[in-house]
Amino acid sequence: MSEDRETGTALQPRWDAAGLVTAVVTDVATGELLMVAHMNAEALAATLERGEAVFWSRSRQEIWRKGATSGHVQKLVEMRIDCDQDAVWLKVQPAGPACHTGARSCFYRLVERDGRLISEP
Repeated sequence: MSEDRETGTALQPRWDAAGLVTAVVTDVATGELLMVAHMNAEALAATLERGEAVFWSRSRQEIWRKGATSGHVQKLVEMRIDCDQDAVWLKVQPAGPACHTGARSCFYRLVERDGRLISEP
């Protein structure tokens, strides 16, 4: 089973105890890291079917289509899965900022060695 998962051609996500995999999202044009979220089986299938990023909201405990309310849809260009199939990488064309704060990326703050956070312009 491990060999099939690691070198085979079948998509066999390794769900965690909550039934989720980590999803890393980057801008296909720039390579910029936009966000990290989670997907359950329904979200992963919906992403592939719709061609748009769909996630599982751990805070709301529901399926969440990125951009459903904001219009900042993330069009799926490519999906990859890591070697042991417990994380996915979505390369997307974003239609606006990825972060709910309005920042282009959710990773807009630099952590200094002393623990202070510095917002990048």
